[in-house]
Parts: sequence; structure tokens; C-alpha cells
Amino acid sequence: MTFQDFNFNEHLTEGILSMGYNTPTLIQEMAIPLILEGKDLIACAQTGTGKTASYLLPILHKISQSGHEHRTTTLILAPTRELAQQIDQQVEGLAYFTGLSSIAVYGGGDGIVYEQQRRGIQNKVDILIATPGRLIAHLTSGVLKLDQVKYLILDEADRMLDMGFMGDIMRIIRDIPADRQTLLFSATMPGPIRKLANSILRHPEQINLATSQPAEGINQQIYKVHEDQKAKLVTLLLKNKNYTSTIIFANTKDKVKQLNRELRAAHIKVSAFHSDFEQNEREKILLDFKNRTLPVIIGTDALSRGIDVEGIDLVINYDVPSDPEDYIHRIGRTARAETTGTAITLVNGRDMRKLKNIEQLIGKSIIENALPPELGEAPAFEEHKPSDNRNRNRNKFKKRKNPGNKTA
Repeated sequence: MTFQDFNFNEHLTEGILSMGYNTPTLIQEMAIPLILEGKDLIACAQTGTGKTASYLLPILHKISQSGHEHRTTTLILAPTRELAQQIDQQVEGLAYFTGLSSIAVYGGGDGIVYEQQRRGIQNKVDILIATPGRLIAHLTSGVLKLDQVKYLILDEADRMLDMGFMGDIMRIIRDIPADRQTLLFSATMPGPIRKLANSILRHPEQINLATSQPAEGINQQIYKVHEDQKAKLVTLLLKNKNYTSTIIFANTKDKVKQLNRELRAAHIKVSAFHSDFEQNEREKILLDFKNRTLPVIIGTDALSRGIDVEGIDLVINYDVPSDPEDYIHRIGRTARAETTGTAITLVNGRDMRKLKNIEQLIGKSIIENALPPELGEAPAFEEHKPSDNRNRNRNKFKKRKNPGNKTA
């Protein structure tokens, strides 16, 4: 199957081909026909599967076919400014030959940014991409009206609920016509997401694509370490291996800053990425990373959902995440679009339970590497052995995490 089989508007097809897209991914192949038919949709798919294009393409086609009059008919809600910007960039590329317009509205920045967003909204763009908090600010000011919205998309809905946006989402939906098409995309499907879907969607179709499994192309590895061996090991990995693009995840902003200092002292070209930076600084860091002028970036889990860069060949979990689902999102930054990559996790004595939970979720044990001898002795905590009852353990973990909830 190719994108031409969808019979998109010729100008949209030209945009698709100009971006080098030929064959749809599985989520695109399944979702696009349903959206073109006007169905409400719940789509559960892991990161890196092409979900953004799976809803943008049919919506862009429908707007193009309706003879758009530069009124805001589409609202896309996203949890972070980085994701909102990435969606906006994809709209610009795909819709380049269609004449459709879009704007990303998000918090941060100064009064100039807010004023630019306000003017953009007043120009009646076709597609509005927004974080919930900043969108409400524009609604409250009276400059924004959503009474013409025909298509509502919630992207990374689980992340928005994790960040406490449920009330904001419901406030926004009250300003949107009930006669609309609603699409909800989520990497996981816990109870609150199902409750939200039941309240805002009408007889939705459902797609579920094995959300809690890393891509097959990821080479997953662990090292057992003492805490004071972590930075030294990361330094060795980055200096001795031919990795061109690396993301390192730590559990706290303080650890991000500390590791950034230590790697810089070791003459590794690296940048931290955290909320202390101004918006323009964060954008510059991401642009340099995307353009391969910055080979290493360090951040917390907020980065795992907010960055969409192809060609990342190494992900390092400096700390094991507490939630196994966050492990999936972190390592999902590599091996995107059917490529390959490596994910290395550093495990200390306190992390063994977290590691077991991750292995239960993914249904297999992760390869353990020997610690380089120059770092000294590896810790002698519990031996890392494969589980004999992987599928049973995985199901037990899922039930323990979300009791009473069924997956789509």
C-alpha cells in the first residue's frame, strides 16, 4: 500500500511526496480510512509509529476538500510546547502546497511571544495546535472563539492527564460544538483515559497497537553499577563508541545538571535540557540536536515525550525510571521508523525491583554487560536471571498497575 491509495487531494499528495513519504505505517494504514469516514477514534500506539501523520493527513484532506475559508476548524491539544511545535512543523511540511495555515500556541517565553500568538489567532488559521493552559488564557481574554471547530484531536492524552490537564481539557471542550469529529491518541490506556474518552467521543472506533512493547530494532542492555560509577561509565561509553546522536535520561533536574557538568569536564560536547532555560534557549538546543551539531543531550522524562528526532542511535537511562511505561517512552526515542538503535540502562542496588517490573512489562530479560575493568568492581547485589514465566508475570504487573482496567 502507498499513500496514493488514499486518494488524497492532489496538493496534499504533492506535500507528502516532497517530504519523502511513500508507504504508510501500520497506524496510518488503519487510522486514515476511519478518519476519512468521519468516525470518532481512540488510537493507542507507542511512540515512533507515525501517529501524528495518521491524523494530520486525513484532516488536511478534509479541510482542503471543503473549500476552506481560513476559519479555525481544527484544534489539536498537546501536553508540551515541544510536541506542539513538532506537530506545527509537520503541518507546515505536509500542507505546503495546499494553502492551509496553522499556529502553535504554548506557554513560556515573554509578552512578545504571547502577542504573536494572539495576532496569529486573530488571523483565523485553519489549524490551531495548543497546550491546554495557554489556550485557556487566550479563551479567557476573549480573543479566541472555538465555535467553528469541526475536528478535535487530543495527542498524547495520557501525558496531558498525568500533567493535571483534565480540568482544562473539559473547560476547552465546553467551548467547542458538540457536532464534531473527535480523535484521541494515547500511548497507554489507563482508567482515566477511558473515562475521558467515554465522555467526549461518540461511538468511537478503536485501534490498539501493542503499546507496552519497545520497537524490535532496539538493542536493550544494562550495566550494574555503584552510583559513583555512573558518570565514569557514561563518559567511557560516549568516548569509546561511535555514537553520533545520544539522549541521556536522569530522574531529576539536579542530576541532569550535575551530569552535564561532569561530561563537559571530560570534554564531551553535551547540553542539559530543563525548565531553567528560557524558551528560545530550549528551542536552540533541540534544533542543534536535530541538526547533528550537538551530539549529546541530557534531560528528564519530559524530554521523552517532547522530542521527535530520527536517527538517534543511543539512549542511556542514567537512572532507572520508577514507572515501566516511562522506560518504554524513553527508549522509544531510538529505532524510530523501522531503524535500529541501542538503549543502555544503569542499574544500582536500589533499582533491582524497578528492573524486574520493566522486564515483566516487556516480557523478557534485558542483556547484562560486564562493567569495564578500569571502573573497578561491579556491585554484588542480586544476580540478574531471566524470568521463567514472562507472560504470566507481565500480566500480573499490568493488573497490579491498573486494577480493573482492560486494554483496548
